[in-house]
Amino acid sequence: MTSIEPQLRIGVDGRKIPEADKRGAIGSLHHARELGMQGLFFRTVLEMSPTLDLGELREIRACADELDMYLETGLGKVNPYALAETPEVRVIGEGDTLLGFRRMMEACAEIECRELWSATANLKAAFRGRLSIDRFRTDVAWEEQLRSTEAFLKRLRPIALDLGVHVNLETHEEITTFELVRLVEAGGPDAFGIVFDTANVLIRVEHPLMAARRVAPYIRQTHMKDAHVAHGEGGLLYQMRPFGDGVMPFEQILPIVAEANPSMNLTIENAESADDFPRRPGPALIEVYDPEFLAGHPDLSVEELAAYLGMVRSYEQRIAKGEVLGLEDYADKPFGYHETVAFIKDSAAHLRAACDRAGVPVAPAP
Repeated sequence: MTSIEPQLRIGVDGRKIPEADKRGAIGSLHHARELGMQGLFFRTVLEMSPTLDLGELREIRACADELDMYLETGLGKVNPYALAETPEVRVIGEGDTLLGFRRMMEACAEIECRELWSATANLKAAFRGRLSIDRFRTDVAWEEQLRSTEAFLKRLRPIALDLGVHVNLETHEEITTFELVRLVEAGGPDAFGIVFDTANVLIRVEHPLMAARRVAPYIRQTHMKDAHVAHGEGGLLYQMRPFGDGVMPFEQILPIVAEANPSMNLTIENAESADDFPRRPGPALIEVYDPEFLAGHPDLSVEELAAYLGMVRSYEQRIAKGEVLGLEDYADKPFGYHETVAFIKDSAAHLRAACDRAGVPVAPAP
């Protein structure tokens, strides 16, 4: 009897695929399949069913199975200082936040979604620089937020173990990979893991290859992204890009991810269509030369900062040669439904080509 070699599958974000709200979960699964995707990753189970209706959730699971697509989902913020920003979690628990998490985790287990996304805070896109990030809140220190998060994770641990699920923390804009590894190890990797978002680590001045190596033992889900990072007013400016048009060294990252789990799902997190989100955010500011910003990253080494800035310089040379568009030229381009579809398809093709060049097995496109 021959064994089937594990293969990575490529899918797309269930919230950001164009027309997600209009089509709903089942419509979006069919839409993703039409675009050549092999799965959808809904950020939270409440996006699939705001009331956790098991009949509705089972229909979505059945649809994914019929289409031979993966279905991933998650829970929400696990930082108690950020929970007030997601009142739907408290609502589903009838006022009891912990019960809300339990009910979401039970619903996920019921439809065999056992790798569950979570994060520690939200980006405040209305602000620029460090004050857009909860890491630099002035009402509560980041260290206290991390302590409270660790304590809450330990309350989720027995629920996760009982249900056979993993709660996976994203490499989100506000948290470093160093801190995530410590949280997972404190809570226990039998209950917790990491969602590796390849581009969010850039906001924390982490070189994506070094970050990948740090989180590799604990990666259980992914958000694959690429981004422009180059000098601008105030420091460095970050802007999402189609894969291959940014700084991301996918050919080096993908073998690390595949070695961690050769059956990993690679979920493309695309930039959102202006047809769905008319108020598109501007570039994020990374205040890399600001002393207060740097002081907020005690784990960042001189060696990694040098590698990061070297990566930026190489990318700026590509812009100067006209190989990729500069910040303003790209921002001026239309980005509606058709452009978003092209973003997804082109990014998937780039991932497949990078896997091929790196010798990483990837499932053929449907």
